[in-house]
Amino acid sequence: MKTQQRQPWNKGKLVGQKAPLRLRDIWAIRIRLRLRHSTRDPALFNLAIDSKLRACDLVKLRVLDVAHGDQVAPRGIVTQQKTKRPVQFEITEPTRESVHAWIEATHPSSGAFLFPNRIHMSLHLSTREYARIVRRWVAGIGLDPAMYGTHSMRRTKASLIYRRTKNLRAVQLLPGHAKLESTVRCLGIEVDDALEMAEQTEACRMR
Repeated sequence: MKTQQRQPWNKGKLVGQKAPLRLRDIWAIRIRLRLRHSTRDPALFNLAIDSKLRACDLVKLRVLDVAHGDQVAPRGIVTQQKTKRPVQFEITEPTRESVHAWIEATHPSSGAFLFPNRIHMSLHLSTREYARIVRRWVAGIGLDPAMYGTHSMRRTKASLIYRRTKNLRAVQLLPGHAKLESTVRCLGIEVDDALEMAEQTEACRMR
């Protein structure tokens, strides 16, 4: 009897690490969101970049995690759902301004979710909806949505800092990784650095 061959789940799909955004991508998305006169999306985007949180932690942020009264704090701290470990993150001035504008527009209580579900206002934004929003952001500036995802937001700032400093230990602390191997895997630096060295070697050979 001939058994039916099962099709691999990843056939025809792009799998693996999602690419981090480049600095020019960040500014392109910010400008596009500003032109749309949106208040939620700039706050969500900027906070996603600054916080380096997983999607499940980002969508569950409450107002009190980032603001005290009507003032957005320069730093936030949350306990990660996956690791149960607290992680701190900076909230830069552009992010504080966009988050403040969002809070001013919505007037939530301090214990409310910062990004509520627009259909069920008592609930937070779902990770699925957040993923759809990220796809719209990247597609809006001409990037391939298949190459980017919510984890791209988590990787972006850590990747930019690593590229500038090459300080892997410092970068490990930012996303709240317990092990250095997790940081290496998250950044994909072994592959990227190997490719960079290969490109430099080829350039030297051709001179």
